[in-house]
Amino acid sequence: MDHIEEQIAHLTRMVEDLSDVVTAQAREIDRLTRRVGLLLEREAEREAQEGGAGGTIPLADQRPPHW
Repeated sequence: MDHIEEQIAHLTRMVEDLSDVVTAQAREIDRLTRRVGLLLEREAEREAQEGGAGGTIPLADQRPPHW
C-alpha cells in the first residue's frame, strides 16, 4: 500500500510540474502571437506608405536569388 501511495504522490507532483510548464508555454505563445500581429500590422503600414511601389513584389514574396 505504501508503494502505491508513493507512486500517486510522484504522479501528482509530475502533473503539477507539467501544468506549470503548459501554463508558461501558453503565456509565451500568447506573447509571441501578439508580437507577430504587431509585426504584420507594421509591415502592412510600411507597404501602404510605399504606395504599392509601382507593381514591385513585396520582399516576403520574392524568390531568393539562388532560385
